[in-house]
Amino acid sequence: MRLRNKKWTSPWLADHTDLVITQDRATGLQGNWQSIFEKVQPLYVEIGTGKGQFIIGMAKKYPEINFIGMEIQEGAVAVAARKADEDPADLPNLKFIYGDGAGVETYYTKGEVSKLFLNFSDPWPKSRHETRRLTYKSFLEGYQAILPAGGELEFKTDNRGLFEYSLYSFANFGIEFYKDGISLNLHEDEEKMKDNVETEYEQKFASQGFPIYKFTGAFK
Repeated sequence: MRLRNKKWTSPWLADHTDLVITQDRATGLQGNWQSIFEKVQPLYVEIGTGKGQFIIGMAKKYPEINFIGMEIQEGAVAVAARKADEDPADLPNLKFIYGDGAGVETYYTKGEVSKLFLNFSDPWPKSRHETRRLTYKSFLEGYQAILPAGGELEFKTDNRGLFEYSLYSFANFGIEFYKDGISLNLHEDEEKMKDNVETEYEQKFASQGFPIYKFTGAFK
């Protein structure tokens, strides 16, 4: 769902360029992302960070990891970044990119990102829009270009059709399926829920009784 841009978003983003990196600046940081963080640590990236609940929660939970939330919508990335900026917790391990998730290989070098998250991506249900799905093969090629061998991909959705499509896409691409790496109802798995960090959509749909699907695997 697209958020309407508020009057405050553009000026706020312009005043917080240390926290939110534009697409043009992001390509200039290729191979040098660790320079904008306080510590050199593994880098995890979420593509389609929305209003930021997941990536902020992860940054709090894992201070030993650097995180980047990528978001194409100005309204959403501004909400997410302001939420992080106003959070009582100090989050020097979190940055945002205001830019498109397509062409991630222009933002990062091979092996620069250790793990990718795709959470509740637009399912683009019509066949003619297949190439827009973030689990389509051209996107997977981009992810492979920035992850090391063994780099992980974590994918969550409430959409059964997108989940099934994505599993076929992952298998055809040669992504390794972890043992117990597929959940057809994540919130009924007590063990996996111990480390789960929810997104806004996940919280909403799970509270309404909808199953949450999750995949975890690795690029070879």
